[in-house]
Amino acid sequence: MTKTVPSSTAINARLSSLDFFRGFTVASMLLVNDPGDWDNIYPPLEHSKWNGCTPTDMVFPSFLFIVGVSIVYAMQSKKEDPAKHNALLLSILRRTLIIVALGLFLPLISGFNFSHLRFPGVLQRIGVVFGITGLLYVKTSKRTQAILAAVCLIGYYLIMTLIPVPGIGHANLEPTTNLGAWLDRLVFTTNHLWNSTKTWDPESILGTIPAVGTCLIGVLTGTWLKKDKTKTGNQLLQMAGVGTILIVAGLIWNIFFPINKALWTSSFVLYVGGIDIVILALCYWLIDVKGCKKLTPPFLAFGRNAIITYVLADIIPAILSAIPVTSDGKKTNLWGYMYNHLFVPYLSPVNASLAGAFLMVFIIFIPIWVLYIKKITIKV
Repeated sequence: MTKTVPSSTAINARLSSLDFFRGFTVASMLLVNDPGDWDNIYPPLEHSKWNGCTPTDMVFPSFLFIVGVSIVYAMQSKKEDPAKHNALLLSILRRTLIIVALGLFLPLISGFNFSHLRFPGVLQRIGVVFGITGLLYVKTSKRTQAILAAVCLIGYYLIMTLIPVPGIGHANLEPTTNLGAWLDRLVFTTNHLWNSTKTWDPESILGTIPAVGTCLIGVLTGTWLKKDKTKTGNQLLQMAGVGTILIVAGLIWNIFFPINKALWTSSFVLYVGGIDIVILALCYWLIDVKGCKKLTPPFLAFGRNAIITYVLADIIPAILSAIPVTSDGKKTNLWGYMYNHLFVPYLSPVNASLAGAFLMVFIIFIPIWVLYIKKITIKV
């Protein structure tokens, strides 16, 4: 990883609405990943049991959508110069490998259990999707990218609904018997899949196909935004209109290919992608056009050091849980002590759990805020 300290001019040149949206997404991820008590969570802060979409289900695809938009802002000038392509592709490969490596090794912080190390994962998918989409962005045209996005979504639908599942029979979309679950068990074995199930993984191999579609929707959105830096209200309404069309298309496709985050169904891609476009258009209008920035700094802090935030979200809870504390003659850890003394006696179980999640977000925010006020961005 490299540390850069950009000038104030470079900071001002950034798309603040994109940083804000990224930061809001990262903060949301922290909130849903660190409840005080996993048995007491408000329904919107939980994933859907299977089909359907909660706000929590939208966090990961929204981040991949933002990755796509960011690819355009980071790479467009170099893409226009073919002489820089080789260096750019090497940079994409390097970042891909670093992100995937972080995803593989961060879980080992709490214990070096290689025999059950999960091979798929959130950072692994981010790294792979970034690598594939970055390559496609550098080497293909906007028209080809749109076609490839459609191919990803339609192709995935046909794969999941038409190809029989070996050893099971007909194609299906059930958790343990769909084609994606079968392929994951074949490649990774049950020892290296999601620990909560061991029979299927929400970051499956086949699910990478529509996830690339999500990122390509972000690339196409970023290309549209960057084409003309002075967007009018009508142009942003057009952008929101496109997002609305995708939402409706996703809801229609949902009828026969259900919206499902775990399977990352094509209907899910369109539905969440449409919502993301509408949100980004609104953020752009409020922040970059109207200059409403009073409440943006905390989210900008998260947004400008997103991957480091994700790393700290694994490290800090592990540290707090590893520090032994004895309370009332009982052995616990620092995090358990704080949670049980600050919230449990005074709040209902679900509100105590929510308060614990906010506390963890704040603790992780402290070093991120220090980086932000010092104008330090750590990039992989």
